[in-house]
Amino acid sequence: MAKLSQEDLLAQFEEMTLIELSEFVKAFEEKFDVTAAAAAPVVVAGGAAGGAAAEAAEEKDEFDVVLTGAGDKKIQVIKVVRELTSLGLKEAKDLVDGAPKPVLEKVNKEAADKAKEALEGAGASVEVK
Repeated sequence: MAKLSQEDLLAQFEEMTLIELSEFVKAFEEKFDVTAAAAAPVVVAGGAAGGAAAEAAEEKDEFDVVLTGAGDKKIQVIKVVRELTSLGLKEAKDLVDGAPKPVLEKVNKEAADKAKEALEGAGASVEVK
């Protein structure tokens, strides 16, 4: 397989949805036993100049999506939780049964809104903090 340049990799990442990119980061962290937390302010800030500007953007752009109740359609909610996270069936069921619990943590506003909309569409009650 040919080695990809940084530009090629960035072009591939631009085409990914936030959820796909989040899953990639988790897989990368597991594969290489690292954390990508240090890169998050740069990504969230969109390349803002200056450390203070990046920190301010990070604080405003990090949200937690908390499942407060499963509602009547618990199976549908479990399916949506599995789509949003990389959890297996048992883990997703435990998360839904143990509500209120965070589904996604420290995601940007767009990802939080999409997750909230998907979970509410399945019948769950959700808070974005």
